[in-house]
Amino acid sequence: MTDIDDLLRQVLAKAGATAGRLPPPATAEEVAQAESLVGFGFPPVLVRLYREVANGGFGPDYQLFPLLGAGRTAVTVYREERSVTEPGGEAHWPVEVLPILDWGCGMYAAVDCRSPDGTVLVFEPNGVEGDWHRAWYVDSESLAGWLEIWLAGTGWYEEDADEDSEMWPWRTARQRLSE
Repeated sequence: MTDIDDLLRQVLAKAGATAGRLPPPATAEEVAQAESLVGFGFPPVLVRLYREVANGGFGPDYQLFPLLGAGRTAVTVYREERSVTEPGGEAHWPVEVLPILDWGCGMYAAVDCRSPDGTVLVFEPNGVEGDWHRAWYVDSESLAGWLEIWLAGTGWYEEDADEDSEMWPWRTARQRLSE
């Protein structure tokens, strides 16, 4: 089992070393406001990450969105993605899945906020036409595990990633998209 205190210390150290100057951590009030704006609570590890490391601005490649603030935030992107519906009214973004990072080319990393451990998902819509459940993959069963992979430099997004670090389809995507 992961020691979350130690993990967050390591994340803070790497974030500070790679991102330079970090934004301040989110306050308890900012987290509560973000949860209120999206209409659901966040898993404890996600709250601690934003409260104890920084309000975005660190992490793999394009870095985590801030929860709130100017520009693109986790809250604004969630609300934008949830407002998009396809012909026939089908949604492509499930409820209670918070985008935390833009991978580019329409792809996002997102946290399933119904999962106590914060399952990290990847939304990869390229080449998907209508069957939006096929655009959703599990990147890591937990946010803590996803952060450990980032710390180790072994994520699928790394230039010399191990080919065994493949994602797998999110089995509950179809059900969650229909809610």
